[in-house]
Amino acid sequence: MTSRENHEETVAFFEKMAYFGYPKQAIKFFKQAEEPLISKDGKLLIGEDNLIKFASNGNGEIYKSLSKNGIIDDMKNKNINWVLVTGIDNILVKIVDPLFIGITINQGNSIASKSIIKKTPTESGGVFAKANEKPGIIEYVEISEEVANEKDSDGEYVFGDMNIVNHLFKIDALQEIASKPLPYHTAVKKSNFLDENGVLSEGSIYKFEKFIFDGFVYFDEMSLLRVKREEEFAPIKNAIGQDSPETAKKMYEDYIKTLKK
Repeated sequence: MTSRENHEETVAFFEKMAYFGYPKQAIKFFKQAEEPLISKDGKLLIGEDNLIKFASNGNGEIYKSLSKNGIIDDMKNKNINWVLVTGIDNILVKIVDPLFIGITINQGNSIASKSIIKKTPTESGGVFAKANEKPGIIEYVEISEEVANEKDSDGEYVFGDMNIVNHLFKIDALQEIASKPLPYHTAVKKSNFLDENGVLSEGSIYKFEKFIFDGFVYFDEMSLLRVKREEEFAPIKNAIGQDSPETAKKMYEDYIKTLKK
């Protein structure tokens, strides 16, 4: 799934890399939808092109975008029964994991996710939980310090299974969620825009996003497979320092070394 801003660049990169050895026709690109950005006082923002400024509306848009762009129908026509949805910034993702699929099928569920144990109770990452008897994820900013530190009888954090954006769906589950509404979440971002005098400015704005895990609420149960951080989670979120290309590369190389032993 691409956005308007990066679609052409992404496709061009795949073409330059000869689709990494995959048949070109086996790779499908599709754009997610957008929502207008607004100022903190509720006004629409104007971009440098003198048009209303839009931005992609979160990873939760994947359901409707898959449906609108004919991707779900294409997969069903190819008899694809299970779909893995994952973030592009984790270079240790196991794209095909028979254990993950097998556990989900064995438990009779249509959706599943992988988790890792949080390093600290306040680590920046959503955690798995149930709300009103429905599975879901609670963002770390929505949990109090007291609840985050709560432990069970085994000495583990009650809310210690962190989301790594590694989700498995039965194809019919994807189709079902695509037909359902998802709530919008408000995020405060920095962005450039033209002020009322037509001068290019930068400031805090509101961006509206859907989250993929809000689709879990349409199911009573889901499978959850806890995995090892060092084997399946090497995110790239920063240019330097923690969670950077450098740290992700080292984690990848360290993991490859363990496989060769």
